[in-house]
Amino acid sequence: MNPIKRVAIVGGTHGNELTGIYLVKKFDRAPQLIGRSTFETIALLANPKASEIGRRYVDIDLNRCFRQQDLQNPHLSTYEAQRAKEIYHIVSSKTTPQQNLIIDLHSTTSNMGLTFILASQHPFNLQLAAYLTSVYPHLKLLVSATNNYDSPLLRSISELGGTLEVGAVPQGVLDASLFQQTEQVVGTILDCVESYNQGTMPAATNPLTVYHTIGAIDYPRNEKGEIQAMIHPQLQSRDYQALNPGDPMFLTFEGESVFYEGKSTVYPIFINEAAYYEKGIAMCFTQKQIVSC
Repeated sequence: MNPIKRVAIVGGTHGNELTGIYLVKKFDRAPQLIGRSTFETIALLANPKASEIGRRYVDIDLNRCFRQQDLQNPHLSTYEAQRAKEIYHIVSSKTTPQQNLIIDLHSTTSNMGLTFILASQHPFNLQLAAYLTSVYPHLKLLVSATNNYDSPLLRSISELGGTLEVGAVPQGVLDASLFQQTEQVVGTILDCVESYNQGTMPAATNPLTVYHTIGAIDYPRNEKGEIQAMIHPQLQSRDYQALNPGDPMFLTFEGESVFYEGKSTVYPIFINEAAYYEKGIAMCFTQKQIVSC
């Protein structure tokens, strides 16, 4: 692979996720923090209008606007649809022959800790992931089931990099510890890219534990679409922990447990994510896999 020529650090894809917003603003004030000798680094506030009003989005979710057919559709005129086209032309490696890498900064109300969601299983991403987990042993690696070539997510517009998701932190709130952890991981990624370009990136030798998303499940609802049960107390905040057949998943308002009826063990993530209520998602299921770089 050719050297990576540009890294885009994107914050505020969702306007109420303050960690990325304030990190981008910090990097704008102090660009020396993200400057490296072998590539250009840009810090981009993705959704400034939503950030101004402290809402996830203005018209539609910006992080669902990056399918190729939507980016090429001149009739999509919402604010986020237009902003997605602007971002695509600024940072996408698909519009230029040079290698670009994206770090899309997000926060979640779920107890996800530090999670790096790979844009693809490109060998560089696996090498980067191996290095990150050697420095941050508690960092989790996630691979989405969405096809990168027809994905609506911002991270899909470059094959290299991915999404850095941190939590749990409420919407519209800054958590100093998670802010610092995010900044540290961003710095480590930049250092890793620099090492790669200089031919000194350490080789990955240990197998990686990777979580693959396999689907999502909604809350139990009645015929009117109203939620009839909550996340069970025994499952709440247990992201990345095993959910076995017969384990409690939900608790009805009458106090009755609803159990997981799947036939195999899964590892739920984004459990009770506040932003996913409108999307009909109570949690996402993953499978755990050991992979070699």
